Amino acid sequence: MFHQFGATAESLSKASTAVFRIGTDAHLYDDPEDVNIAPLLDSKFDSEKCEALKRLLALIAQGFDVSNFFPQVVKNVASQSLEVKKLAYLYLLHYAEKHPNEVLLSINCFQKDLGDTNPLVRAWALRAMAGIRLHVIAPLVIVAVGKCARDPSVYVRKCAANALPKLHDLRMEEYTSAIEEVVGLLLNDHSPGVVGAAASAFTSVCPNNFSLIGRNYRRLCEILPDVEEWGQIILIGILLRYVIARHGLVKESIMCSFYDKDDGIVVKDEPDIVFKKDSSYANEETVSELANMIFQCYIEGPDEYLSRSSSTNRVAPKLDVSQFTSCSNDVVKILLQCTSPLLWCNNSAVVLAAAGVHWIMASKENVQTIVKPLLFILRSSYASRYVVLCNIQVFAKAMPSLFTPHYQDFFICSSDSYQIKALKLGILSCIATDSSFPYILKEFQDYIRDSDRRFVADTIAALGLCAQRLPKMATTCLEGLLALIRQELLCGEIRSVDGEEAVLIQAIMSIKSIVQLEPPSYEKVIIQLIRSLDIIKVPAARAMIIWMLGEYCSLGELIPRMLSTVLKYLAWCFPSEAIETKLQILNTTAKVLLCIKGEDIWTLRKVWSYVIELAECDLNYDIRDRSRFLKKLLSSNLEPQHLDEENSESQTRDPSYVLAECIFGRQIKAVTVSSESINYRFYLPGSLSQLVFHAAPGYEPLPKPCSLPYIDLDQHDGATEGDSDEEDGSGTSGSLDEESASDYSSEQSITGSSEVSGSNGNVSGNEGDNHADPLIHISVTGNVYDNQNGGAHSGTADFGDLMSTKSLESWLDEAPGSSNETGTEQSRVHRSSARITIRNIESRVKPKCYTLLDPTNGNGLKVNYSFSSEASSISSHLICLELHFKNCSLEPMFDIILIDEDSSKSPDSMDQISPTSENTLKIHTDKPALVSMEEISSLEPGQTANRTVLVRFHHHLLPLKLALFCNDKTFPVKLRPDIGYFVKPLSISTEAFRDKESRLCGMFEYVRSCSFTDHIQELNKGSNSLTEDKFLVICESLALKMLSNANLSLVSVDMPVASNLDDASGLCLRFSSEILSNSTPVLITVTVEGKCSDPLVVSSKVNCEETVFGLNFLNRVVNFLVEPSVAHS
Repeated sequence: MFHQFGATAESLSKASTAVFRIGTDAHLYDDPEDVNIAPLLDSKFDSEKCEALKRLLALIAQGFDVSNFFPQVVKNVASQSLEVKKLAYLYLLHYAEKHPNEVLLSINCFQKDLGDTNPLVRAWALRAMAGIRLHVIAPLVIVAVGKCARDPSVYVRKCAANALPKLHDLRMEEYTSAIEEVVGLLLNDHSPGVVGAAASAFTSVCPNNFSLIGRNYRRLCEILPDVEEWGQIILIGILLRYVIARHGLVKESIMCSFYDKDDGIVVKDEPDIVFKKDSSYANEETVSELANMIFQCYIEGPDEYLSRSSSTNRVAPKLDVSQFTSCSNDVVKILLQCTSPLLWCNNSAVVLAAAGVHWIMASKENVQTIVKPLLFILRSSYASRYVVLCNIQVFAKAMPSLFTPHYQDFFICSSDSYQIKALKLGILSCIATDSSFPYILKEFQDYIRDSDRRFVADTIAALGLCAQRLPKMATTCLEGLLALIRQELLCGEIRSVDGEEAVLIQAIMSIKSIVQLEPPSYEKVIIQLIRSLDIIKVPAARAMIIWMLGEYCSLGELIPRMLSTVLKYLAWCFPSEAIETKLQILNTTAKVLLCIKGEDIWTLRKVWSYVIELAECDLNYDIRDRSRFLKKLLSSNLEPQHLDEENSESQTRDPSYVLAECIFGRQIKAVTVSSESINYRFYLPGSLSQLVFHAAPGYEPLPKPCSLPYIDLDQHDGATEGDSDEEDGSGTSGSLDEESASDYSSEQSITGSSEVSGSNGNVSGNEGDNHADPLIHISVTGNVYDNQNGGAHSGTADFGDLMSTKSLESWLDEAPGSSNETGTEQSRVHRSSARITIRNIESRVKPKCYTLLDPTNGNGLKVNYSFSSEASSISSHLICLELHFKNCSLEPMFDIILIDEDSSKSPDSMDQISPTSENTLKIHTDKPALVSMEEISSLEPGQTANRTVLVRFHHHLLPLKLALFCNDKTFPVKLRPDIGYFVKPLSISTEAFRDKESRLCGMFEYVRSCSFTDHIQELNKGSNSLTEDKFLVICESLALKMLSNANLSLVSVDMPVASNLDDASGLCLRFSSEILSNSTPVLITVTVEGKCSDPLVVSSKVNCEETVFGLNFLNRVVNFLVEPSVAHS
């Protein structure tokens, strides 16, 4: 290739490799020599130290021992470079166990780094200390973890949670209670990332200490949707186990339906089971028994299962009535509600974990909510398809009707692997019904033509299972199987084709299972198979046909007449038959001798003697042993005196004859073949054990229902949420956990406050009296930046429980108070500002209206809606909307009502529902809920009507689909959410605002700039052009714009005091709110730059822990600030 340029494939490969290595550290692996590393480690340049440490790590990766550089690396731990420090930590962790004494010398450096101002350094130091894993420094690590668990940085607290399992692995019993205390503290954290790591630590440290979960149960349920995906899986399992251990199983669920006599299903210690008469499945007994066994395996441990399966009485112990609870239990409802949105998660493992909760705890009517999410990930995620199908197969076996309407989703694609095809066939055979079987049969007919003969054999097996479950379709299946056998026989020698043997064997096996259902009806089928013995050469297939001959030798009139001829043929073929066929010939001949009577008995006796002689001389010892056993067993039956009729009674009384009857008894009556072995072991949905069919390491079954001690019940479930928050907050003084506790209980404090109303616009920074004040109240605050320093100082005082100021100063070698003095000097340079208070601004707030239905599409009906700032009395998660109806037509309109599109209620039944009743709210967090509005009975032409509705959106960006009924017509409409009303006002003081703002900096702070022009129109309207009024106009315009588009609380307004009265730079407005779903604070700061008469540059800053929500909220604020608003009248 390219010989004219002298290039070869090898040289081009080397060149491309060199190009891709440019700009990377791959060159460090090329030269393993370490001769230049020692001087680089002692260099005074950080870049050379980084190069040396990278070389050391490259040598470690290649398997070299570079422990001789340990003292030099330890010195670099104190470096100010973050990259050098991080690389040194990695080196120390690798050689900590080999050099414990040298590592102990670096503990002081780690402790100093724990007080660093950079949270990354603090986290690295803690991770390094926990990774050393030496018993000598374990007490120091526990103290460090306890401090970092109260760190203001989320990342540091998360590292503290990750360090707990490493401490637990040291097996130091004296520190177990301290470690569990830190776990409980981190579970009470307000950050979702910390809670996910704490849940993982809980499963490793104290998985059965459910008292830690009970204190924070409600908060954990609320924060569950925001936890990282892999943390959600762990937390879902913890919450499920807690609910079962505390309250037991749900009696309305599938898991307990088999203990409910009212449902028509009664499970006793005996195998007798009574079922519903109207059943679409013929094997309802098998299905219920299998479902009962599945759920019993969920609770049984491996030891219990083995002891029960090895005993003679394999019936599982029945659960007590006290071990059940109702689905109306608040604890159960909260668990189901918080896991419902996770059914539509992008992570397949999260969907399976949430589906497992609903499968075990949801009622039989609501368990169908797991079907569509499972089918969605089945279609969308190719990598997890096998895992999902394994779990769906168990669900379908226990409750076939769950997936019956969706049988088409399990049709096989040509790109599916063999394992996927096998699982889909098993599911189709479970969920097939009389109505869907014709379509499934057409699919099976296509599958039989596939080139993969192993897959064809599985298809035939699935067809046989369908025939067993659906007796009405057994004849159709049997005809198809017989046609397939004829087709296979016409193709010539079966053995010559690879895989054809399995197809033929499976076809005959399926026919045998169908014949067992009702043998008298399939006499001709048995005769047809017997006649094909001369053509079929596959040993296993011949053995099954010979077994059917012996089993049904006395069935009908034709089969007994064929016995002598067929047995002569089998005796003639005996020497050339396979071992399994020879054994079956011996058994069949013995069965025939036991039941035959008449003229053929002498002929059959000669055949028997000939076959026994051949078998006794066979080369296989199994055949020789079988022949001797049968000859001795039937010897009395073949004596001449037993051939006379008068000796028939003595023959039946002979012990050997009775024993032969017991061994070779025939089943002429119909039998039911169970589709699953009763000893089959099932495991929890979504677990690895369910895939590998054995208890994988770390697998734990569900706890025993109601096994939690009642001594702890008074402090569980967060029943008194405010009290529990206060207890947790008092134990974590000075940390953000205290702030979290106050945030979660802020709803109670707002309702009890008399200073600030819940509506928009009241300033919460002043203790205002109720007497009439002027519109603008100016209070000179001096220097605003001094107040900021004061707020920071108070925050530092609260920070004392985390680490003292003296320890920080000693670790950082800084002069006490030096930073504060410099900050004070710098703050005096900035301009001063005045704090103003805007009164009664809420009366001028006009929320923005949106069109829900225009008259063109609504046959003259016009519907507008606007978001209201009123709080719902039903639930804090609901958003209040004002609907405005107007009849723009010339004819009256009747029966106007707005309902959820997915609601199954008809319009006629809606008038029976009270709009203010809490029972009318369908709280399904997997889809939006709507509190039905009061019906408008009639609306005359030109008349208007207003209604208030409460809605709960699925997401702050996804619209809500509704249906509007008017004059017996349906108009589909979409209600689009406004993220500005997914929050509620949070009334706080200016000092509290700054304190929270200082804690929510860095990654929780989002800033965008835009232009603002609404004030120009207001300035041009007024005739008075006094310059001192311009600031007030700008403040009012900004406040009205913010409060009209979002549900906020105005905290404060800082107006600049400067010589240039036309310069609005420095104007600052602060707004506060909290998210409805989890009470997370959302702080908005709006600052202004520019001249009053020109378009202003407005900088909007949002501080919020919820990253996605904060960014979307900031985008919404910028969008409506840019939009020109309609002039207020």
